[in-house]
Amino acid sequence: MTDAKRSPRDIVLAFYAAALNEKNVEKAKEFLGETYIQHNPRVLDGPEALLRFVQFRRDRYPEARNEVKMAIAEGNLVALHVHSVVIPGTPGRHIVDIFRVEDDKVVEHWDVIQDIPLELFPPINDNGLF
Repeated sequence: MTDAKRSPRDIVLAFYAAALNEKNVEKAKEFLGETYIQHNPRVLDGPEALLRFVQFRRDRYPEARNEVKMAIAEGNLVALHVHSVVIPGTPGRHIVDIFRVEDDKVVEHWDVIQDIPLELFPPINDNGLF
């Protein structure tokens, strides 16, 4: 193992995998700062609130998966473009998550979430959401 410092991008990707795909509360906790500022108005602030969400997701939706399609980092900010499927077989959601990293810990989060509709009308281009 090297002493090389991990980049904010690497920290966020490891945190995201632990929290949302592995649903491992203890592992996710290692990546969180003492403060966790949440900008989603439907989610409480603080690391403990996020860890309760990880536990809920593990208990209620064990097959849920979030596939990171793109990760972009600038300084201590990391943006993830994600395809989230909570219930297998459904189209899922199209998500942009943005995290701020401070002292190698995830300390702040913003998100934009859009349901992927069933194909009622054909798309007018072939580019897709991802």
